[in-house]
Amino acid sequence: MKTKIFLVLFSLSILLAACQPEPEPLSGDILFEDDFSTTENQWTSLANEGGAMGYDAGGFRFFIRDEGLNYWSTPSLTFTDTRIETDVFQYAGPAENRLGLICRYQNDQNYYFFVISADGYYAIGKMKAGEQTLLKQEAMQFSDEIKIGRAINHLRADCQGSTLQFFVNNASVARVDDKDFSEGDVGLLVGTFDEGEVDILFDNFIVLQP
Repeated sequence: MKTKIFLVLFSLSILLAACQPEPEPLSGDILFEDDFSTTENQWTSLANEGGAMGYDAGGFRFFIRDEGLNYWSTPSLTFTDTRIETDVFQYAGPAENRLGLICRYQNDQNYYFFVISADGYYAIGKMKAGEQTLLKQEAMQFSDEIKIGRAINHLRADCQGSTLQFFVNNASVARVDDKDFSEGDVGLLVGTFDEGEVDILFDNFIVLQP
């Protein structure tokens, strides 16, 4: 009889434990990370006549051959509030480019982006219904915080509530408010302007609870 009672109580405790809600993440908790040493997280890869993106050289690499193109990659996840960080390095190509982070990605027509250029400019913007706009900027702005040329820049994008904040090498360069997207995927973005042949490597990608 005691054995049966014990088994019933043990089974009940397992059932109750399984029914408990997942604890809310605390500020600083790691929600997702990837050093791109394996392909297990299955970031979007492609190769076509315009360029290629995929796992390479110990990171996630973008090569865009043509001018006027944007390539982006996501790991197919969903988050609400996030703090996203990565390191980025330009191997080759023109300094006038755009490279950075994405948050609250709904689809290729709707998301926020945080970008710098290798000649020292930055912007926060959004793609909404396929139309790209910058937020609180008429054009990309210059910042001394950005290391120009063949240098590693550490990027951080905070997407918390309606507040979007961009950090470059641990310095805040922009902060805006926008309420269009409240959740979605995270990702990486590289684009060209008037010249192509841009070659960019990302590494040490991490998503934290802000």
